[in-house]
Amino acid sequence: MKSTKRNFLGVLAATATAVLMPLGAQAQEVTLQAVNAFQEGTYYARNFERFVKKVNDEGKGLVQINYIGGPKAIPTFEQGNAVRAGVVDMSNNTTSFLAGIVPEGLALNYTNQTMAEMRKNGTIDYLNKIFLDKGLYYYARTGEGVQYYIYSNKKIESADLTGLKLRIAPIYRDFFQKVNASVVQIAPGEVYTALERGVVDGYGWPLIGIFDLGWHEKTKYRVEPGFYAI
Repeated sequence: MKSTKRNFLGVLAATATAVLMPLGAQAQEVTLQAVNAFQEGTYYARNFERFVKKVNDEGKGLVQINYIGGPKAIPTFEQGNAVRAGVVDMSNNTTSFLAGIVPEGLALNYTNQTMAEMRKNGTIDYLNKIFLDKGLYYYARTGEGVQYYIYSNKKIESADLTGLKLRIAPIYRDFFQKVNASVVQIAPGEVYTALERGVVDGYGWPLIGIFDLGWHEKTKYRVEPGFYAI
């Protein structure tokens, strides 16, 4: 059971663990440690938090999730290694934040296929062979089809972003550098302060979630069209 628990990364990991447990082990309740790459209560954390509540409400006597919180518990970019090392059993995370461990996972951001299609055609099984080699297991998405955008506190009038400092995640580093932006990799919880202090002029982020983080207070423009997708 210990080795099985350490492999889970996705938001449905607890359910899978319960299914995979031998019948003889079901008499003893299992507790999984979970962490969130996103600040508690924000858009990208809430679906996972609802999942944790559902598991804990319905899994009494079988499985429980001890949700230790967001990046304040374990910094965002350290959570992948925390799962691999068994410090926690689950992380609500993104392949972009895990690119240093499993760069192949970034393929999920470039495909036009849905999760249902990728499960059916074997893509997810193939990727999980790679994830498992790195000590992780990709289980599920909390949403899909939401595009990324460039947000800025400075007006952008051309495709040449020379002089603009943008917060990035690994998935769009190359794209931003191709249009000559200066890039800085910053965890989501640090972006507001970076905007406030002028460390960055803007950021790449999906369409949803900036109001939860307060970034709208330091943002004037959203550049269309969107690029890539969750």
